[in-house]
Amino acid sequence: MKIKDIYNFLNELSPFELQEKWDNSGLLIGNFEDEVNKVYISIDLDEEIVDTMEENSLVITHHPLIFSALRTINYDTYSSKLVKKLIQKNIALISMHTNIDKTHLNKYVAKEILGLDVIDSEEFICYVIVDDSFENFAKRISKSLGLEYLKYVKCNEKVKKVALVTGAGMSLINEVKADLFLTGDIKYHDAMEAKARGISLIDIRHYESEKYFSPLLEGLISEYLKKNQLKAIITASKNPFKFCTQGDTVE
Repeated sequence: MKIKDIYNFLNELSPFELQEKWDNSGLLIGNFEDEVNKVYISIDLDEEIVDTMEENSLVITHHPLIFSALRTINYDTYSSKLVKKLIQKNIALISMHTNIDKTHLNKYVAKEILGLDVIDSEEFICYVIVDDSFENFAKRISKSLGLEYLKYVKCNEKVKKVALVTGAGMSLINEVKADLFLTGDIKYHDAMEAKARGISLIDIRHYESEKYFSPLLEGLISEYLKKNQLKAIITASKNPFKFCTQGDTVE
């Protein structure tokens, strides 16, 4: 099966033109006329994953391996190391980042993972009605995402309207119209800003909130690939962070 056929299917599913100007989604490595024998799906790439992939394959990731221009390729950076390995094994790479955030991922996490009813969606931001105490809702989110500890800003005892953006969404704080904002990668000054606005925060982390890209896309593309005698293989890239509480052994 040719890469262009898979690319066109993905483009109909979630148009690449919807990506943000700063993004770099699309075909990053490979040629549209190349034939592929296997298709892998992963939120990210790491050396361990690439080493296990078969030659003449295609991998579809959420995060683009290449964001900005590569002025040198000296194989000592994260992206250049993997670019070398992918080219050596003739593995093509397509990334679906902010386009699929807008069309599918945020709503999928809200509905399928957190069990919330989406009442509205404005590009990245999903809105849900909760009407619960902050404590109860925070416990629900923590359990659903398997968070080992909770990082939050509490401005109100009750939560009625919640906004959600997977990954890192604090740049959208000016657009949030809710009592509570669920997103990841929340920094100190982000927390101060939200507190001043009276918006509670729960940090759902980057990896933990976006790792569902793989099962989401597998569900969307599996039937199409099956018709062409291919199967989507989910590869689980590992979270580079480890977490421990005081008293735990640091491994």
